[in-house]
Amino acid sequence: MLWLLYPAAVQQDSGGGDGMERELLERLLVGNDEASVAALAALRCGGSHVVWEGTTSAGTLARVYERRLRYTRRRGIETTSLAHAVDQLGRHQHPVRLGQIRAADGTWTFMLFLTEDGSRLIACTGVRRTSV
Repeated sequence: MLWLLYPAAVQQDSGGGDGMERELLERLLVGNDEASVAALAALRCGGSHVVWEGTTSAGTLARVYERRLRYTRRRGIETTSLAHAVDQLGRHQHPVRLGQIRAADGTWTFMLFLTEDGSRLIACTGVRRTSV
């Protein structure tokens, strides 16, 4: 629940809106990893999104998501690209901006880790919601 630390959002979109931020996120999610492909599909199918103001240390996020990786494995919770995201965050030496995409049907939540200026996707991970 680290995203609760960021009450102000650059843009929140429940599926409507002017689409400028949505279009930028679509361009950033052009990777071929499983999480980016799924997050892009969720966004294009009407999922909501938010990109929070401010940044967090990549190292701190790597440690937080490493714990989440262990937790989800122990509990059998389905994730996508979580180990890859932990690795990428561990290698990244600069502050990270957070974003989130929630599938329209509520089944998946994707976390986006962006460069400080929001111009590049560092990593993306998703977790299947156990209760929708």
